[in-house]
Amino acid sequence: MARLLAKLEGPAQCVLRRSCFVSRRGLVTDAEVHGTGFLTNRVWDAVVVGGGHNGLTAAAYLARAGLQVAVLERRHVLGGAAVTEEIIPGFKFSRASYLQSLLRPALIQELDLARHGLKLLPRNPASFTPTVDGQFLLMGPDPKLNEAEISKFSKNDAVAYPKYEHMLEKFCTVMDPLLDTVPPEAAVGESSFAGRVADGWSKSKVLGSLLKRSSKLKQHEITSFVELLLAPASKVLNNWFESDVLKATLATDAVIGAMASVHTPGSGYVLLHHVMGETNGSRGVWSYVEGGMGAVSTAIARAASEAGATLATNVEAKQFLVDNESSVGKTISGVVLADGTVIRAKQILSNATPAVTFLKLMPENVLSEDFQNSVKSIDYKSGTTKINIAVDRLPMFRACGRTDNTVGPEHYGTIHIGADCMDEIDIAYREALLGRASSRPLIEMTIPSVLDQTIAPPGKHVINLFIQYTPYDLKTGDWQDQATRDAFAKTCFDLIDEYAPGFTSSIIGYDMLTPPDLERILGLTGGNIFHGAMGLDALFLLRPLKGWSGYRTPVKGLYMCGAGAHPGGGVMGAPGRNAASVVLKDLMRA
Repeated sequence: MARLLAKLEGPAQCVLRRSCFVSRRGLVTDAEVHGTGFLTNRVWDAVVVGGGHNGLTAAAYLARAGLQVAVLERRHVLGGAAVTEEIIPGFKFSRASYLQSLLRPALIQELDLARHGLKLLPRNPASFTPTVDGQFLLMGPDPKLNEAEISKFSKNDAVAYPKYEHMLEKFCTVMDPLLDTVPPEAAVGESSFAGRVADGWSKSKVLGSLLKRSSKLKQHEITSFVELLLAPASKVLNNWFESDVLKATLATDAVIGAMASVHTPGSGYVLLHHVMGETNGSRGVWSYVEGGMGAVSTAIARAASEAGATLATNVEAKQFLVDNESSVGKTISGVVLADGTVIRAKQILSNATPAVTFLKLMPENVLSEDFQNSVKSIDYKSGTTKINIAVDRLPMFRACGRTDNTVGPEHYGTIHIGADCMDEIDIAYREALLGRASSRPLIEMTIPSVLDQTIAPPGKHVINLFIQYTPYDLKTGDWQDQATRDAFAKTCFDLIDEYAPGFTSSIIGYDMLTPPDLERILGLTGGNIFHGAMGLDALFLLRPLKGWSGYRTPVKGLYMCGAGAHPGGGVMGAPGRNAASVVLKDLMRA
């Protein structure tokens, strides 16, 4: 191991070689069938708690570096929020996450995910916004389409839009490399002179690189960049455009998944976060994944298994084991499962939220009161509900004037329903602040089965509804009450009927995940899909906590590898990849 690690040039390079190890147990071992004894026959080099895509990513890189790695997943299926499930017979739903763009290109290449079955399906057009007065806006990667469509509402906006896109792309060149970078946090417990020098050089390199990229911006661009980071999305968009429908369409990217308004300071950054991704090298293009989003996790799991990682489902971690008598301070030594099984490990990586990691899995009296209080202060508010629907025909939108049940350009991309202007988004948000589900919710509808023939029976379709705003706690009613759930589902379906008459009658069945459901089923504290809010006060050196942004924790050998760590939420794999590089770097120093 020491010889292998000595050859590494840096954290990003330590994961490039392919391991010769092959898992003897296949892709996944179901502990409900085989028991947990196979996990107790060794002291593992690393155990990953949580088999979401970030945990699987970390496991793949660690196994490729020669470590003996086990992944423990509480549910019956790997993938966390990036999972495909057949809830209704014949219909395969991307049950939580539903689109791909943010998955890091380096990860796709290094783990050879295409060979492991990952197939991306780009969408063109990418966006369709019908209005209540019967108009519509189509947008996508085709500049000519965008110009023609935006011109229907504003000639000035048609001219401004390419400049706006260019601005965001330029800012992405500054920010994008940070996603694959370990925050320049001081190494905890580093006492040697050589270690301090290496740590200082690493921090200087990161900050120097950021400064160099930023210096290429002109003065007016720097001003615009700062405004984008700090201002409300509404202010940014009002400065650029005059058309309400265009601004409302773009504004959804600023609030999607967040309990925030378009008027919330800092929401402009989320506009940038959602265009940092790419599909097959095309910046800002979002795609479906053949087989659903679970195919992302499956491809990563195959890479991890091929490298020698052991992947186990139906295994629930109950509590970490911590050695308080270690000569180097409090040190992780293993994990106790819900069935009482003890698994020993030299390192543990938690793919759970910070709240679950430090407040539920950690034994009492291990962490300081100050640290625990900081964890409790993390913002997990959620306004998100996901409804997965099986239908017997496509929705026919009144604005398009077609009734022939055939696929049109309006069906390929994200369909924005419920807000013709930014103020309507804000009204929906303010209702949720008062403890009420929005009476006219903001809905992002996608129909992946128009491009993916593997997820629905012929002639039928899978529809995803990503809905805001639905508070975790309702002032009146309860999300566990079926009447409350049915009433909100009807509100959403009735709203869609306004734009696509007859939609409700096409529904065969549906599955609804409110914020408490997302917490209970997927382990997302508060139902927050990002493992914690993505405000500027919770990014980079401040994620998950000030002083602990580098994936390490106060317990030696315990690391964070989920979306609660830098760079945050979305199906990107960066937290898992970065965390694995830190583990390997620490092993090299040991």
